[in-house]
Amino acid sequence: MLRKIRLTLAIIFYVCITLMFLDFTGVTHTYFSWMAKLQFLPAVLALNAGIIVLLLALTLIFGRIYCSVICPMGVFQDIIAWFGKKARPKKERKMPYTFSKAKSALRYSVLGVFIVALIAGVGSFVALLAPYSSYGRIASNLFQPIYRWGNNILASIAEKYESYAIYDVDVWVKSMPTLIIAVVTLVIIFILAWRNGRTYCNTICPVGTVLGFVSRFSFFHITFDAEKCKNCSMCSRNCKASCIDYKTHTVDYSRCVTCGNCIEKCKFGALSYKFGTPSMATAFPKPVSYSPAASGTPSNLAGESKEVKDPGLRTFLTTIAVGAAAAAKAQIIPEATDKKVDGGLADIEDKVAPNRATKIVPPGAVSLKNMASHCTGCQLCVSACPNGVLRPSTDLMTLMQPEASYERGYCRPECVRCSEVCPAGAIKLIDVAEKSSIQVGHAVWTAELCIPLKDGQECGNCARHCPTGAIQMVPHDPSDPKSPKIPVVNEELCIGCGACENLCPSRPISAIHVEGHEVHRTI
Repeated sequence: MLRKIRLTLAIIFYVCITLMFLDFTGVTHTYFSWMAKLQFLPAVLALNAGIIVLLLALTLIFGRIYCSVICPMGVFQDIIAWFGKKARPKKERKMPYTFSKAKSALRYSVLGVFIVALIAGVGSFVALLAPYSSYGRIASNLFQPIYRWGNNILASIAEKYESYAIYDVDVWVKSMPTLIIAVVTLVIIFILAWRNGRTYCNTICPVGTVLGFVSRFSFFHITFDAEKCKNCSMCSRNCKASCIDYKTHTVDYSRCVTCGNCIEKCKFGALSYKFGTPSMATAFPKPVSYSPAASGTPSNLAGESKEVKDPGLRTFLTTIAVGAAAAAKAQIIPEATDKKVDGGLADIEDKVAPNRATKIVPPGAVSLKNMASHCTGCQLCVSACPNGVLRPSTDLMTLMQPEASYERGYCRPECVRCSEVCPAGAIKLIDVAEKSSIQVGHAVWTAELCIPLKDGQECGNCARHCPTGAIQMVPHDPSDPKSPKIPVVNEELCIGCGACENLCPSRPISAIHVEGHEVHRTI
């Protein structure tokens, strides 16, 4: 029953959280955004004391059920491990795993570096290790395109029957470095989970290390009955966390995620999940090694064990750090190679992002500093943005954190979806009235690119579509009312929404673009 309850809750959380990254209609976010706010690291960054206390209390009472139920990365590893078990030869399916010593030196070293990076505001490093953010990148960059392509296929079929309930959506690469990091993360997680189950959770994941420390003293935990145990090794051989030593009848509670697999596999009733504070001996088990004479059969695996030293690992994140640094150097610029024909008369180039002196972050982010110190780079806001405005940053210090650019759309004053879905407090919740008065940047006009001066044709597109009336068209020559009219920006009224930049007909770079503000202000 324990395992069935866990599986049911885990499936519900995993499906709903995944749908939030896939859904482009906003319906899923309305009902399930609270699940994102239950994630441990976003709750810490958002200073959500209630959620933090709740998760710590759950761990202290029931063990690491957060890792096996609430965390999507944990459940994702279980799914991969299940398929990995099915793919093994029949003789190995019943006993795919084995007990291994805790890599304590590695775990706490990673946690220490993670905390330092968090305090120092190195968001790119934090985003690389955070489990929820890592899964978010995989879902947003790899699963979402597949989901959208499927939607577009259904939309084309429905269109043939004159039904428009399903509509086409764009599928595009928002950031090549982030895509590469998502692919590398998926490959690493897949290999580790396919072969060894919960290796990532119990060696690299900083959240797992913190909750693992608390779970050593959990009130409910897996307990051995030594009199009933026949040393068959089935519990150890089916533990994805590799934390059960059947020879000494001990469980490393810092790694146990209370999945219930061991209880289900035990045919002698020697394992149970019950109340009782674990002793110091079981809360901090000594590392053991099997006798060299031991073979793989249960009958001769009961040899005496001896204490050995855990050498740890001197290098643990070199590959990830180097890969992130290399990927961050690549700048994602939409290519203008694919032409769109307007009525067969002219080739229309795709827009290219201007070189902004200061990047733009969404309304509600308050400032660049607030975004950098709170965002985990989970990509939920990027996935949820209906206007194609948000995309992951390629700057090394803020790698994968969202920034705005207006080649595909502009930040509509009536849309506040990014603030509704952000679980970490990087984008604070705002309403429509607030958004219309938040200045994230201001428009800047470039004379040599403007069509009235460059081509001698009337335009005024920027002024017509400015939602705040911050742009007025005035004669280029004040002494000649018939001279070409050019835009003049009132920076006190401009909110930096990007409507002018997006709708400017100048190609490939708009004649008017938005420069961001380091600190947002209300106008």
